Amino acid sequence: MLTVDVLLGLQWGDEGKGKVVHAIADQYDVVARFQGGPNAGHTIYVDNKKIILHHLPSGIASSTKYNVVGAGMVVDPITLKSEIEALQEVLSDVTDRLFISYRSSLIMPTHILLDRASERAKGKASIGSTQRGIAPSYMDRTGRNAIRMVDIQRKGFEQMYSRLKEKHLKLLKVYDSEDLVDSLPKMEEQWFEAIEFIRGLKFIDEPYFWEELGDARVLAEGAQGTMLDIQWGTYPYVTSSSTITGSVSIGLAIPPHYIKKVIGVFKAYTTRVGNGPFPTEMPQEIANKIREKGGEYGSTTGRPRRCGWLDLVTLKYATMINGVTELVITKADVLTGFEPLKVAVVYEVNGHQTSKVVPYLEDVKPIYRDFPSWSKIDTSDNNFMAFVGFIEKFLGVPVTKVSYGPRKEQMLELDSLGTIII
Repeated sequence: MLTVDVLLGLQWGDEGKGKVVHAIADQYDVVARFQGGPNAGHTIYVDNKKIILHHLPSGIASSTKYNVVGAGMVVDPITLKSEIEALQEVLSDVTDRLFISYRSSLIMPTHILLDRASERAKGKASIGSTQRGIAPSYMDRTGRNAIRMVDIQRKGFEQMYSRLKEKHLKLLKVYDSEDLVDSLPKMEEQWFEAIEFIRGLKFIDEPYFWEELGDARVLAEGAQGTMLDIQWGTYPYVTSSSTITGSVSIGLAIPPHYIKKVIGVFKAYTTRVGNGPFPTEMPQEIANKIREKGGEYGSTTGRPRRCGWLDLVTLKYATMINGVTELVITKADVLTGFEPLKVAVVYEVNGHQTSKVVPYLEDVKPIYRDFPSWSKIDTSDNNFMAFVGFIEKFLGVPVTKVSYGPRKEQMLELDSLGTIII
């Protein structure tokens, strides 16, 4: 019987999930991505080389035998090919341990053009999309038009591609964005080259894959973050997939009762990329310092991230809907020496206080509790341990690890709630 643990982000993405997966992946037989696509940017270090993974599970650089690109994902062949080739410079067995779901969907060049056209049309109301074709690809999936990985093996693949491409070109006319089509021939040339490359990889159909594995330990790796979930995030400023624990069953065909642990990852502060409500956003002067010290620039887009104080109201919400059983704090080192540290513990809405997340976060005012900063990330530092202890008590979930740098060995292991100073 499978034993499945889930690791996902509890904020607006960029929580450092890739580093945490990289650090614990050796404990698992399988690491599997269950949603998202090249809008993800999970950063790991291999032999002192920085690697950004957009599709590949972060266990690919460990001893994990099986790394699965799941059915819930949308895949850009060009990006996937480039990603694999970059990793092959430091690891020789990447494709031996990589398995792609037949049921994952393909991102076509015209999906990317449609994404650009849609963001352009929205003007100031744009959501801050990565413009990687994610939303149009998921729209084709729900509209039952998508081309899936299984289709690249079929005789009618080119005809399927052409039909969907023509539909997209008509939509570009509606957007009055036909100028974007100038780049299409070069994109298509690269895309079909990548398709040939991908045809040589290993493919699976998850239900039978899990059955054949039998007793295996699986880590389901989420992308983006809970507050970007299509249903439960800060809609419409969200991603196009479900980022929460419930998506594991849909994206990987894993029955819910196989799930044991849910590991929630969050920064000691908060960031988000693009537009949308952000109650604890810092004054620009402080945000600039945090951004530079923490390297808060999008790993996928390079855009500067908006920075804010830790928001325990949204974190409580995220732990509830995901069924989080343990917590990992990242980037704790970035806050060393910042004084005072602020943590949002309640919202004020229309003159009334609430500890609940409301669907319209634009209209809330956070109320903060101040904490003294710490001098080091260590259990001997009372200020640091008081900060961690307060979080545990507020959320009712133990903090088991604290990350204090980008490399997998920069991780402090903590005991259970009973050892924390509050």
